[in-house]
Amino acid sequence: MTTTEQTVNPEAFERLLGQVITDAGAAVTLPLALLGDRLGLFTELAAGGPATATGLAARTGLVERYLREWLLAMAASGYVTYRGGAPGAEQPDSARAASYGLSPEQKEAFTNPDSPGYVAGAFQNLTAATRVLDRLTEAFHTGDGIGWHEQHPDMFEGTERFFRPGYLANLTSQWIPALTGIEERLTAGARVADVGCGLGASTIIMAQRYPASSFVGVDYHQPSVELARARAAAAGVADRVEFRVAGAADLGGDYDFIAFFDCLHDMPDPVGALRAARAAVAEGGSVMLVEPMSWDSVPEVLNPLGRLLAGASLLVCLPSGLSGPPAAGLGNQAGPTRTRELAAEAGFGDAKVAAATDFNLIYELRP
Repeated sequence: MTTTEQTVNPEAFERLLGQVITDAGAAVTLPLALLGDRLGLFTELAAGGPATATGLAARTGLVERYLREWLLAMAASGYVTYRGGAPGAEQPDSARAASYGLSPEQKEAFTNPDSPGYVAGAFQNLTAATRVLDRLTEAFHTGDGIGWHEQHPDMFEGTERFFRPGYLANLTSQWIPALTGIEERLTAGARVADVGCGLGASTIIMAQRYPASSFVGVDYHQPSVELARARAAAAGVADRVEFRVAGAADLGGDYDFIAFFDCLHDMPDPVGALRAARAAVAEGGSVMLVEPMSWDSVPEVLNPLGRLLAGASLLVCLPSGLSGPPAAGLGNQAGPTRTRELAAEAGFGDAKVAAATDFNLIYELRP
């Protein structure tokens, strides 16, 4: 008997292999779900009702054989619902005869972009995140970073689609009201900066809720800024929203309220960004950090959400944070204690967690 045979616990080994099978199935499901999102298959099933692969091909103009395999894979993952075989079919249980549809929950999650549970953005940005794997392999040898702007184009739209539902559900109803005196200022008319604004979803939501205030969104990624400008115009708020191509350290100006939405941990110089915000915030104003849920100890991270966030941090957040000087490399699991320490280092006298959801911590920083 070998040493390996003596030390391997067969039951534990079986559980590990089962976990790998589960994870491998999940890994192939997300890009295939993205494929369905791109092709409008979830939307078609939601709007047109259940269909066989043949019927769905007729409705979409797509190839039946590919649709048959996609429907089977999605049903096995629980992303579409098997509705039984076509009546009168010779082999009613076969994939060729099978009919599939969406449950109300599947419709909500995959086709309603305004729902707090909309997850199609995750299909897009998490699939995009894996595109850097070759460069990330080399980075383990060199220590080099991978800038946010170097991610696959799907990352930018996917990230906005991923975060926007949470902002719609919480930003103006819970997070801003939890800050000291900020909602009153915004209602009366305030000057607001959205740092790292991306495609502008957070800026536009605030502008729609607080029409007396003016907003400036800044982001160093020009293609995102251009899209943000177009989306502000489409939303009818371009008269009070301005988007600029600029880095966080170039904020300047004087603002009653400054917000960072899910971006501080990605920055190579988070303290520099916070110092710029400290210099730009008006007397009595606040800085809000919306950050992914994070914890201060390793045991706290060992849960399903921690698993997702730590993996995303390695693929996206950490490489971004190492992509320029001083290469702080926070990652998204800096934890509340470290985040408050950064605020103090940047000159804020008060830093606290003002609100939280299952997925985010919302910090209020005051001079």
